[in-house]
Amino acid sequence: MEGIQYEAKDKIDYSLKNLRPNRRKVPNKSDVMYIKDMVTEVQIALYSTLSEFNGNPEDEGDLEMLRPSPTEGARVALINVRRVFLEFAVSIEHNCVKMAERSTENDNNRSAGGAGAGKYLVWEEITVAVVANLKNGATSRKLLNGISGYAEPDRMMALMGPSGSGKSTVLDALAGRLPANVKMSGDVVLNGNKRSRNCTDISYVTQEDFFLGSLTVRETLTYSAHIRLPCKMTKEEKNEVVENTITKMGLQDIAGSNIGNWHLRGISKGEKRRLSICIEVLTQPHVLLLDEPTSGLDSASSFFVIWTLRNIARDGRIVICSIHQPSIDVFNLFDDLLLLAGGETVYFGEAKIAVKFFADAGFPCPTRKNPPDHFLRCISSDFDKVLAALLLSQRINYASTDSFISQNNLTTDEIKGKLINAYQSSALSTDARKKIREILLTEKPAGKSNKGSSAMWGKLLCTLISRSSINMSRDIGYYWLRSVFYILIAVSAGSFFFHIGTNNQAMIARGKCDGFIYGLMICLSIGGIPFVIEELKVFRRERLGGHYGEALFVLSNFLSSLPFVVGMAFSSGTILYHMVKFHSGFSHYLYFCINLFCCIAVTEGAALIAAALVPNLLMAVGAAAGITVFMMMPSLLFRRMVDLPKIFWRYPMSYLSYAAWSIQGQYKNDMIGLEFDPLVVGDPKLKGEDVLLHLYGINPEVSKWWDLAALACLLLCVKVIFYLLLKYKERASLSIHKLFAKATFQHHPKRGSLKKEQFVSYSKRHTTLHPLSSQEGLGSPLP
Repeated sequence: MEGIQYEAKDKIDYSLKNLRPNRRKVPNKSDVMYIKDMVTEVQIALYSTLSEFNGNPEDEGDLEMLRPSPTEGARVALINVRRVFLEFAVSIEHNCVKMAERSTENDNNRSAGGAGAGKYLVWEEITVAVVANLKNGATSRKLLNGISGYAEPDRMMALMGPSGSGKSTVLDALAGRLPANVKMSGDVVLNGNKRSRNCTDISYVTQEDFFLGSLTVRETLTYSAHIRLPCKMTKEEKNEVVENTITKMGLQDIAGSNIGNWHLRGISKGEKRRLSICIEVLTQPHVLLLDEPTSGLDSASSFFVIWTLRNIARDGRIVICSIHQPSIDVFNLFDDLLLLAGGETVYFGEAKIAVKFFADAGFPCPTRKNPPDHFLRCISSDFDKVLAALLLSQRINYASTDSFISQNNLTTDEIKGKLINAYQSSALSTDARKKIREILLTEKPAGKSNKGSSAMWGKLLCTLISRSSINMSRDIGYYWLRSVFYILIAVSAGSFFFHIGTNNQAMIARGKCDGFIYGLMICLSIGGIPFVIEELKVFRRERLGGHYGEALFVLSNFLSSLPFVVGMAFSSGTILYHMVKFHSGFSHYLYFCINLFCCIAVTEGAALIAAALVPNLLMAVGAAAGITVFMMMPSLLFRRMVDLPKIFWRYPMSYLSYAAWSIQGQYKNDMIGLEFDPLVVGDPKLKGEDVLLHLYGINPEVSKWWDLAALACLLLCVKVIFYLLLKYKERASLSIHKLFAKATFQHHPKRGSLKKEQFVSYSKRHTTLHPLSSQEGLGSPLP
């Protein structure tokens, strides 16, 4: 039985060794809870082991002990093992408690010098206005109106409010990710410094989960670690961080599973949310912001996500997350609460005393009602609209709801105004303002954080190429499916123009064949847009974190796609060349394949531009198709170059059309050096140079390699345009909107007292129709 005892002890030692490996070395109270949970788990394992012990004795001594009386022997063995194990566990727990108390005492001693001893996140008088009319710039709308507050380490804050109250705007303002058409005033201070736009100490988990679905959970985190973590860390250290993060978030069972895409079944939505959190906590940020982390999850998944965030906060971090109408179990996990309504602060303070605040304000929470539901019921006018619609549809007389009318008989807007004024005049608001002033005065500015990714440019490029290549190779729709279609169409075209020959009809047929190849086959490149958009979403998320820039993404995307594009061009080109019997010779074959490769690459570049330029998939596909057709028009498919109208179509469109350069170069490559049968029997044969000059209007004296060089220049230009579009599209939009926002924001007077000026809705849709008290029967059937 000593083997079981040693096994239990080894489990304890292993757990203590891996206890909080990346944070403080001194355990705190949450470590004690961890030890207790671990004790329970090992006890269960011991009972399970002993229950099956009769069939698997460890040695002869154990067998002899169980042979006379198996039941009694197992019971005695269990008592002995459990006694030794519990003594060991209690000793560990006792030491943890003592160390936690010593740690708390040290923290108190450090904080005795002022409120700024720890890292605080402070936001003061945050006002955000959005331009409502860009044509005249005369009107704007406030999303936030003088929001102030602070967040402390080791605590988790809930950001609550009805839809449109400004929850996401607060998080965007704290993270520095406000949209381009808004203007913000006020200060956001972290650790004594004003928050910069790409602050590495702040991580932001948005509502959307953007991943490469063909990768596994572990691969996604591993690549993120190599992108985000400093290059001074070894590969083993980064992998250790990844494994610890996976275990901490409870994803070890699905670490090898694909995330999932259009043809692969992947992980659940709750697991994706936890994976998003994993990615952001890899760099150990001091502040973690989350926008609706429980959106779309069931109650169990929501509780697990918030419980995980609570454990992250207990590691000395600040966690702020917006949440919509949580259950009482989830709500009790939060330490602080910021309640918003119409951009105003309704309550800011500890979550557990919010019920008392509402009761003192004259709006107590009814018995057996969820407090968050009551809070939102008091400040959301949407309930008035629902009740009004029900009363109207059911033809219920308003007087029939008298049994639920309270003595106050106030509308929702009136209740909201009273609560806002009650908070502004309460001790909570005074203490909050005092604490903010104390933090700002006593907290010394800290040096800039060096936790950002310091990975070398070359290593980042290799990491991005590796990740993108794996995604392209695993997703059958990215290139494999298109490669199959290229080959099938090449076989079809080859059979259609099989052994085209050099008779007098071949002069026209060869031109038609080249037009089919470079005019229709290249349209298949548009099929890659849905997969490019997926990569663009991941890129935008990582770029907002400041991990790498646009140049690396453009270069890595091109290099990772290069083998696939070369394979498509040479496989389909080889089939066409030998089936059609183009001009023989290796140099002619090589030119044909290279020309086809450049044409496909430029077409895919144009599709990338369309995907980056327009906001959604359908518009991107339509825009890419339009660009392709537009580029085909000034080519030689429809009219000779010399017959094109000089204005616009010849200059400059014929020089910007990659289809025109491709077809012109292939005409020269195929026809120069050939001789065709004359139109009249007995006449001399027609030279290919004469056919080019008189039939197609192409000057044969200009080398075909100049056409290929022009095509290569267009490929380079397309990539540069794609880079500039990624880099300056949002900046240009930001500059334009800021001009309008700045002009209109200056017209707003400074924020006065809430008693004199209340936040007024800008839409008639928010007009309150019935008092809140008349709705108690609808939302609280059990008073």
